[in-house]
Amino acid sequence: MRETRATTEEVIPDTDEGPPGRGRRASSRRRCLVSREHGEPGHMLRFVVGPDGRVVADLSARLPGRGMWLLADRAVLEEKQLARVFSRAARQKVELPEGLLESVRDGLAKRLLDGISLGRRAGEAVCGFQKCRERIVAGRVGVVICAAGASQDEVARLLSGQRDLPVVWVPEHVLAASFGRERAVYAVMAPGALAERLKAEYKRFTGVTAGVLPGPDTVGQ
Repeated sequence: MRETRATTEEVIPDTDEGPPGRGRRASSRRRCLVSREHGEPGHMLRFVVGPDGRVVADLSARLPGRGMWLLADRAVLEEKQLARVFSRAARQKVELPEGLLESVRDGLAKRLLDGISLGRRAGEAVCGFQKCRERIVAGRVGVVICAAGASQDEVARLLSGQRDLPVVWVPEHVLAASFGRERAVYAVMAPGALAERLKAEYKRFTGVTAGVLPGPDTVGQ
């Protein structure tokens, strides 16, 4: 008798009942409330409703409550009916905070800064052209970090022979603050979990900024 196998379609939820933990799968995909596209949680934005009925961006995906997910996309955050979309998902009337887009952008910039700083403290990230070049030549780099406005020619010289390395571009003040300096242009981070986290945060940040990195006057320090 021939064996038959049942196939089931993966269910992509619009919301969750709480952050990952207690057996919940952190890698389960989520569906954007606005675009209806789905993706990995680490590349999307989670929101919850606070006790006052206001929507709160949960960028670390750790806050309790019903999680509502959006693509990390500027157009999605600027959707005119966003309050209604959130209210329907939350099953209650909610209020959007003023400047939601800017708040999310600033929060993601802070997470970039924290991610690079963590790599520095762990000894996995260094800055300075020569130090970066030495690690690239040694094959000890998982991601290259460049300040916005860095010379394209100099970046090409830095990457010479290793042009397949992933490069992220961050506001110059974010990179400088990550190393406690007044100015920093280039940094690299070793392969591993911290580098992967940084690349995921960069993907969200550039989605929200539509690929145009804001300067220090428009991003909170």
